[in-house]
Amino acid sequence: MMPIITISREVGSNGRKIGEKVADALNIPLIDKYFISEVTKETGFDPREIEKKGEYLSQLDFLMNAKFYNGLYLGDDQSDMYHVQRKIILQEVKKGPCVIIGRCADAILEEEGVPSLNIFIHADMRYRVETYKERFPKEGEAIEKMMKKKDKGRKAYYRFYTEREWGDVANYDLALDSSRLGVDLCAELIIKAAKERA
Repeated sequence: MMPIITISREVGSNGRKIGEKVADALNIPLIDKYFISEVTKETGFDPREIEKKGEYLSQLDFLMNAKFYNGLYLGDDQSDMYHVQRKIILQEVKKGPCVIIGRCADAILEEEGVPSLNIFIHADMRYRVETYKERFPKEGEAIEKMMKKKDKGRKAYYRFYTEREWGDVANYDLALDSSRLGVDLCAELIIKAAKERA
């Protein structure tokens, strides 16, 4: 059977696009923005807040959570979103193979003993800025600064909820540079690895 595939990615590295190509080629579901609508249904949170906090931890959030973190579930918005997303991930993988984008899926599945093929997509900053400009042409000039801030937020979120380092190659089966390999070859390599694992 085809493995569950998780894709972590730097902002602007085309990780989502690669995930879409992999899911289409293997004819398996892509679990990504779907989370937004599902978490909204379960929590009643504004979808914009889920988009903002569903994968990112600001420095203030980190300090507030770290200050009170003692193994107790505090019920703050960020934790509510994380726990609902975690529940949805575990529900989805019971249905069969899928591609999951971000949201600590690799660590969650490992913690639950669910085998998965874990991918990290990265790219050089020039490529990432160009990719982002194509998607959001009205973002303005401070794109690089914003991207670094988002990646920092993802890293903090991942570290807080998994106690692991986001982007550390030891956590992934494949780390691919989309600026060197291109979207299509990255997708092909993941597909090949998934078929070898099947």
